[in-house]
Amino acid sequence: QVRLVESGGGLVQAWVSLRLSCAAFGSTFCYYAMGWFRQPSVKERRFLAAISRNGLSTSYVDSVKGRFTISRDNAKNALYLEMNTLKPEDTASYYCAADPTPIRHQTVLYTSEYDYWGQGTQVTVSS
Repeated sequence: QVRLVESGGGLVQAWVSLRLSCAAFGSTFCYYAMGWFRQPSVKERRFLAAISRNGLSTSYVDSVKGRFTISRDNAKNALYLEMNTLKPEDTASYYCAADPTPIRHQTVLYTSEYDYWGQGTQVTVSS
């Protein structure tokens, strides 16, 4: 099992940048495909970005392409989400997730495929 802990959220103004981190504990991090999701209040959790086990493949939802960048450092057991040009509609709880897939180059896009989740970090963007 892996335990995930997100950090880096907060209250920011629109158009600034913010980097979220997700630290992994308790298992071999490079065995997991990773993803970021977000959940605005009273709405369902939705996929944002995914990265393969080896970090060579990434996928994004269209609404964040070009603004958000997912990356990972397997040596540090860490996942990141760099968010640029933040907008009020980016306000949400952000979650990282891990899927123990055997495929090193594959990204995982669907909520149901992830086995482990962090507790979330809140990002609030003011206009």
